[in-house]
Amino acid sequence: MQARYSLRVLAVAGVLVACTEFTAGENITSQNVVDPGANQSDEPLAAEFSLAKAGDFLDSASLQWQNERGCLTCHTNMAYLQARTGIADDGPAQTEVRSFIENLVAKKWAAEGPTSDSEVVAAATALAFHDAATTKTLHPLTRAALDRMWLDQREDGGWEWLKCGWPPMESDDHYGVTLAAIAVGVAPGDYAQSEAARQGLDKIRAYLKNNPPPTLHHRAMLVWASQSVAGLITTEEQAACAKELLALQQPDGGWSSATLGNWERGDGKPQDTKTSDGYGTGFVIYVLRQAGISADDDAIQRGVHWLKTHQRTSGRWFTRSLNRDNKHFLTHAGTAMAVMALTACDETK
Repeated sequence: MQARYSLRVLAVAGVLVACTEFTAGENITSQNVVDPGANQSDEPLAAEFSLAKAGDFLDSASLQWQNERGCLTCHTNMAYLQARTGIADDGPAQTEVRSFIENLVAKKWAAEGPTSDSEVVAAATALAFHDAATTKTLHPLTRAALDRMWLDQREDGGWEWLKCGWPPMESDDHYGVTLAAIAVGVAPGDYAQSEAARQGLDKIRAYLKNNPPPTLHHRAMLVWASQSVAGLITTEEQAACAKELLALQQPDGGWSSATLGNWERGDGKPQDTKTSDGYGTGFVIYVLRQAGISADDDAIQRGVHWLKTHQRTSGRWFTRSLNRDNKHFLTHAGTAMAVMALTACDETK
């Protein structure tokens, strides 16, 4: 059954708000996908938590992105393949997003090369996560993407990352280094033990030694990566990072993305460090779970409660952009991280 959409006008705080509402479906494809609508802070909260609606939003946002923009990006289709199997192992949308990324590796890169180093690392990450969650076998094209990373790696261990001023993903080289480490660590088939990976990881360790993480967010990325790749961060540093993340929990149980770094906005407005959001809450809960904090921990349970009570009617979790108040594409990654956090806590119902 295909997801069905309808447009409703709701009164929210005395203001009329148009919102796209849809019922859960299983067959959203690039041919029938409907734009899920703009990411808006005033979209009403859902009456009840629905992982199925989260899946439909992620399907729609990723397929719409590929239809309109034809590119791979960390905040949308990469994050999608990282998270979507937490809802279901397969489906036409997953097949299409996976095929889009595989075609980059098998066809575009062979014909004209990658668009950027960021595209290579993002492709390897997305495919590695999907392999690990589905077949648990390293696909040849996943290996090809991972191997390509090392060809583009600089001597200092980093990559020429996109720096568009869109934190936390596209604003500095450090993010790309930790993302590459995470991709290698999650890849099945003992890929991390391959000669290419061992040499590449040695360079990554050297880069991280010479370039400390510039933000708490990136320190948390190292905590995540260190669960499967040794020598990135000490046990004491992991514990200190977890303690600092816990201290930033908001009174309502969530976390604000803006508290995870000292990023300056491109529009000159102040960052909102008081409002919990999907990315901040999902990311922190997921990292804390990776660090071994129990799902029964009070802070984790308060965060889970926030996620389950702050989903929007479209299925997404809103996250304000850390750069400009326009598209808020961090909402896409925020929704993916919320799903990953809930899955990590076995809170999918």
